[in-house]
Amino acid sequence: MSDIDSILSRARFSDDGLLPAIIQQWDTLEVLMMGYMDAEALRRTLTTGRVTFWSRSRNEYWRKGDTSGHVQLVKQAALDCDADTLLVSVDQIGAACHTGTRTCFDADVLDPVVLKDAR
Repeated sequence: MSDIDSILSRARFSDDGLLPAIIQQWDTLEVLMMGYMDAEALRRTLTTGRVTFWSRSRNEYWRKGDTSGHVQLVKQAALDCDADTLLVSVDQIGAACHTGTRTCFDADVLDPVVLKDAR
């Protein structure tokens, strides 16, 4: 079994065959976006050096940056402890969000209660 086949067999895809993928800037650790990958998108991401997602709305693969030029170059990837979520560290060239902003997590900043001490 090749290394990629071993990784794909360890990944725990949901019932619809998808794995959430959190995309993070490799040097600043900024969380940029979240998308979904099926086994083929994960294979492409790990073997090409460019992040590929499965579009649930369009039912097709899309490689970040092919139309926008805002590419994500893979630096590192890791499955979480349950192997049901992927963290991909990238060098983001341009905006990560389809709205044109650096991150998808700056549009609706919430105001949660922040505890000073959790004890």
